Amino acid sequence: MALTQLAKSEWQDYFDDVSKVLGAKLVEIEVTGLELGDQVEVDWLPLIGLSYDPKGDVLAVIVEGIEHNIRHPKQIYVEQDVEGLYSIEVVDTAEEHHILLLKDPLKLPTA
Repeated sequence: MALTQLAKSEWQDYFDDVSKVLGAKLVEIEVTGLELGDQVEVDWLPLIGLSYDPKGDVLAVIVEGIEHNIRHPKQIYVEQDVEGLYSIEVVDTAEEHHILLLKDPLKLPTA
């Protein structure tokens, strides 16, 4: 798996494209920072979509029942390969790290 930093000019198109093709994924969102410590914001809920708004400078992570907004991101890293997207790390201007871990939901055997 390769860890890649996305250029800010790519953010809107990248997250629009990812939201279209990602399929069913569960997400855990962890936020870390000097002021916060280490906090789990979302614990393996279905991910609905990701969207970057350049006018408001906000990355929205839409999860079932929750919208986690990351204001003023300054760096975004993605861990992906040809198989898919595994994690996203966003560093905001307050130096907080928003870490999104992605996994496939558990597949139940057919009856």
